[in-house]
Amino acid sequence: MPLTLLLVLAVISWQVAAHGPLLDLDTAVRRTVHELHRQLHSSVLDRFGVLLADLGNSVPAIPVLLGAAALAAWRQWRSGLRRWWPPLPTATLAAVLIPLLVVPAKAWFARTGPLGLPLTPGEWGWYPSGHTATSAIAYGVGSLLLGRTLTAAARRLLHAGTALLCLGVGAGLVWSDFHWLLDVTASWCLAAVLLWSLDRWVRLR
Repeated sequence: MPLTLLLVLAVISWQVAAHGPLLDLDTAVRRTVHELHRQLHSSVLDRFGVLLADLGNSVPAIPVLLGAAALAAWRQWRSGLRRWWPPLPTATLAAVLIPLLVVPAKAWFARTGPLGLPLTPGEWGWYPSGHTATSAIAYGVGSLLLGRTLTAAARRLLHAGTALLCLGVGAGLVWSDFHWLLDVTASWCLAAVLLWSLDRWVRLR
């Protein structure tokens, strides 16, 4: 799976850099979304889309990550586990990795957003989506760390809810014209590879 995700990420990045034909998918999706906006004409749905997109902000995503790690560490300490503290540095590392992975890529690709406005001096581009990466990595890592202290059924429920939340953030970004679909997809691929690697590392530890 990680190799497939990395391949998808590489193809999307190549097409964004080369302004390739795959970007037509972004335009087609944006036209479809605008048509749905026109047909539904729902201010409630529009506000809900913005709300979902805002869940990809550093606040609340990073506090949720750190809170989940603290709860996981506490539960492991309560259970008598000698090495109860690893969730805390793991969450801190994940929080630090988000800007380190996303910001240089944004500056390198310097892609304009769906509204087509040129980038101002000092402004980062839209690719990949920072909100998508922040939500997927922060909520995903928190879910992995906390899930290891839960029963199998509760862990599956937590992981499923986290995945649904992250999908909602991406959908809200596209619906609200904050990002192209490929911006969101690339960040999902990046986050999924990181989460897969973290899960394997935790299992081995």
